[in-house]
Amino acid sequence: QVQLVESGGGLVQAGDSLRLSCAASGRTFDNYSMGWFRQAPGKEREFVAAITWNGGNTYYADSVKGRFTISRVNAKNTAYLQMNSLKSEDTAVYFCAARFGRSSVARVGRVEYQYWGQGTQVTVSS
Repeated sequence: QVQLVESGGGLVQAGDSLRLSCAASGRTFDNYSMGWFRQAPGKEREFVAAITWNGGNTYYADSVKGRFTISRVNAKNTAYLQMNSLKSEDTAVYFCAARFGRSSVARVGRVEYQYWGQGTQVTVSS
């Protein structure tokens, strides 16, 4: 079992930046690949970004490519999502997720992740 806690959400204006953090506890963090997902009101939870266990590979949804950066510091048991040039359509609850395994492939499917945080709200005003 791994516990995940997101932080860093808030209310910002379009064009601003935010950095989300995901603190993990309970198991060896570097045995897990990490992902960020988001869910806007009335919509399905969607993939945002993923990173492999050692940070060697990353993958992004087309909608955030070039604006968002996923990273991790295994020594701190923490994953991050740096969000730049935010748009109103980025407004959502953001969730981090963990998938057990040292695969070299960044996973994008929601069902592939076993553990989830409670989410943090990001609101971008236009």
